[in-house]
Parts: sequence; structure tokens; C-alpha cells
Amino acid sequence: MAALDSKIGIINPLENGGDCFGPVLHYGLDVCQLVSWDMSQATEAIADTVKAAAGKAGVRIAAMWAGVPGPQVWNFVEGPLTLGIVPQAYRAERVAALKQWADFAARIGAPAIITHCGFIPENMTDPEYPAVVEAIREVALYCLDLGLEFWLETGQETPVVLLRTIERVGTGNLGLNFDPANLIMYGKGNPIDALDTVGDYVRNIHVKDGLYPVSGDHLGAEVRPGLGKVRFPAFVRKLTERGFAGDWIIEREIHGEQQEQDIRSTITDLIRWAQTADSNRGE
Repeated sequence: MAALDSKIGIINPLENGGDCFGPVLHYGLDVCQLVSWDMSQATEAIADTVKAAAGKAGVRIAAMWAGVPGPQVWNFVEGPLTLGIVPQAYRAERVAALKQWADFAARIGAPAIITHCGFIPENMTDPEYPAVVEAIREVALYCLDLGLEFWLETGQETPVVLLRTIERVGTGNLGLNFDPANLIMYGKGNPIDALDTVGDYVRNIHVKDGLYPVSGDHLGAEVRPGLGKVRFPAFVRKLTERGFAGDWIIEREIHGEQQEQDIRSTITDLIRWAQTADSNRGE
């Protein structure tokens, strides 16, 4: 991880008609994960502007985080009914949207699209499970034809469900945008131990931290990396030992001055954690 500084990025909203990389440069970085939930932005014209603006700014787009239309409720009550491509009521529309974002990603030169697939059934005998697998396969095959990967962001699924689903989809281009905080905030697992199950599929990291749920209806709280339950020094060390070479995308889900302070602190902390991991590996 000697070159970790070239692998640190931030979540960067797609806005301003595609000329949108000022925030990345503001933090002295040159990597981002582009994100949008607005399908009206997934056009060839905006893609061309994005590609030109990224080239001018010297910013590498690590992936396109692909938001989908329809309601999104981030809790344990309405979440299973509204998130991702699991809910049958929205599945076809969202599969089509992900294909549109895949076209966009290919045009801007991003290597992958990312999304939350939703509360994939834990029970593989659930009658909805095969249809969810087929929907993921449809998107993955579309991406494969474009030379892209399709990365599932961790969150609503346990690690073994992610592993099982990747195995059953079987297209060879599925990976994980591994968000360690989400595993904790959804109560789905310990991110360090989860690497034993799905570590071979981790392509990209969200540097985010959180606390376990204290309510059966609501997620745990998100906090600044290093202040939650992820145990980042050990997490970074384990990824280093596994040879992880992907990007570290800082995500802090607040706004304003505190967000900026936390992102800057996390850049410094992440470099320190990586240096410690490299030093320990050399012992």
C-alpha cells in the first residue's frame, strides 16, 4: 500500500451537467466514485461532458454508483419493500435503469457500476430468490457485453448470501463494493470476519464507520471512520494481507463543515492505518 495516496477518493455527485469534479480537487485527491439517482442525467451528452471534465481535472472515476428510480426507505420496515431490485413491483424498471447506467459508465470509461440490490432473501428456498438471481444475472450479462463489472454494495445482505448469490449468478464479472459500516449498521456481520467469506470478491471499499442497531426497526448510526465498530486498523491490515489493490472511497453521510473536517481527518487516518499495516506485514 505504498501508493495508497493514489487510491483514496470520495463519493462525488453527478451534477452541474457533468462538469462536477471540483469537490475531488478540493480535497487534493484525484479519484472518485461518481453517483447519481437522477435518470435524466444518464445521457450520452452528459457522459461526454463527464469524460472531458474528468480528463481536464485529472480525476479517475473508480466506478459509477447507479441509483435507481422509485421509493427508497433505509430502514428494516419499508426497506425490504423498496430497496434495490429485490421488490418485484420495481424490479423491471430498475433493471432497465441499471442497464442505462451501464451504458453511461462505459461511455465515461468507468470500469464498473455499483448499486444496492436490496434485501436478497437469506433463505435460498424463498420463491423470490431465483427471480432476484436472474435479475442480477441480466444486469451482469449486460455489463459483461460492455466490458464492465457489476459490483454489489454490501448492506442489506449477510456475507454468505452475497457469496451464494455471486456463485449462482456465475457471470464472472460480479464483485463487491465492500462497505464495512453497512454490515454493522444493518446488523449483518463483522466486516473483518466477513472478508474470510467474500474477500476474494472485494473490488472497492467504502471507508465508512458505524454502530450496531439498537432498534429492531432502524439501522445503527453512521459515524466518522475510526469512531465506530469497524476497527479500521485491523480491517486495513487484513485487506493488505489479502493483497487488496482497489480504491478506498471515503463516505461520510452528513453535510456541511463537519463533513469536510471528517473527510480530511479520514484521509490522514487512512494513510496512517495503511502505513501501520505495511509495517506489520514486513515483520
